[in-house]
Amino acid sequence: MNMSKVLGGAALASLLLALPAFAQEAAAPVVEEVAAVVDKGDVAWMLVSTMVVIVMTIPGLALFYGGLVRAKNILSVLTQVFLGFCMISILWVAYGYSLAFAGPTEGGLSAFVGDFSKFFLSGVTLDSRAATFSAGFELPEMVFVVFQLTFACITSTLIVGGIAERMKFGALMAFLAIWFTFSYIPMAHMVWSGPGLLFGLGAYDFAGGTVVHINSGVAALVAAIVLGPRLGYMKEPIAPHNLVWTYVGTGLLWFGWFGFNAGSNLEANALTAVALINTVLAPAAGALAWAIGEKITRGHSSTLGAASGAVAGLVAITPAAGFAGVGGAIILGAIAGVVCLWAVVNLKPMLKYDDSLDVFGIHGIGGIVGALGTAIVAAPGLGGYPLGVAEEYSIGSQFIIQLTGVGIAIVWSGVVAFVAMLIVKAIFGGARVPESSESDGLDLSSHGERAYN
Repeated sequence: MNMSKVLGGAALASLLLALPAFAQEAAAPVVEEVAAVVDKGDVAWMLVSTMVVIVMTIPGLALFYGGLVRAKNILSVLTQVFLGFCMISILWVAYGYSLAFAGPTEGGLSAFVGDFSKFFLSGVTLDSRAATFSAGFELPEMVFVVFQLTFACITSTLIVGGIAERMKFGALMAFLAIWFTFSYIPMAHMVWSGPGLLFGLGAYDFAGGTVVHINSGVAALVAAIVLGPRLGYMKEPIAPHNLVWTYVGTGLLWFGWFGFNAGSNLEANALTAVALINTVLAPAAGALAWAIGEKITRGHSSTLGAASGAVAGLVAITPAAGFAGVGGAIILGAIAGVVCLWAVVNLKPMLKYDDSLDVFGIHGIGGIVGALGTAIVAAPGLGGYPLGVAEEYSIGSQFIIQLTGVGIAIVWSGVVAFVAMLIVKAIFGGARVPESSESDGLDLSSHGERAYN
């Protein structure tokens, strides 16, 4: 046999044997990292959400509170909410955003707060991006900055309702600045920033049950207790002067809450619609539950009660908006309506604290109900949408995590609020207006104006 033919045949055989391997290599997909895109629909939705949350605060929250106080104090409440919003918005871009969402991903104090690397939005450019919850999609960072700005503003101004009708204007503004810096910012970082303590534990807070409602509700309660009750509290009627304003404010709050909850998905997709419909159903159930409870316990269903129940439902669904199914949203809203009714009608008189406009009774208590209830309504067996693999979800384990978050929020905000009140009392020679000014009303004594002639 010719040796060259033998060698040639062997080479050909070797080549044929190698063909499957070559084919496998050729068939293997080439994985290329695709650059994340900015979807204009997401951007448009987030800008609209930002604007409606501003409406939620001014005029929504301002009118809701304004109608609940006496006629001689409505301008003081409107001014406190309005200028509080203005101040916190500037503090947010100065250092709030940086401390809440910038900084190292681990080590040091990263579990509790960020750093000053984005002081006055340094490094936030037209090209810088913020992540969404879907791989491959991002937002312009400035959109995320301004959306989160509205959360900081409304959370801080919610506290106004707890100390309404008796606190010096300058003292209130100083208190809000201190509390925002040392309570709101760390809580936002802990819950919503990657290195944050509660984020790392896996706490569920879709739109701010702990960060917004428990945080502000506890601060309002502590400030009200330190400040002391209004003149005549529990001795004479202190009735709302204009429930029509409160009704209008409730509608604006509800409208703004769509941006608050559905906007927190950071995208315009099916889950955004889930958060939006839950923001219809929970307050509807809360209003009905409060009205029925009021009828049973007090003999009548009131306009104020219906409005309060709707807000209680909105508060409760906030942490669960993107986790609950529609059935869970209805149940959670109804429970919040009943529990918050009890807190306002029974708990407050029993403990004799003067939380003027029931910030703790509705936002604090409702926030606790919502934060804890999220662990239950997020269960896939109950129609929920948990994070991760549905089969691995455990109500018990998640409830413990939620309870941990609630406890941290209560203690953190309570301590900061107490220290802040001591500071402003020392600076301003007391935080309360004189008795004569309180009797005349804060509109005239603090602002030199009257709302009505």
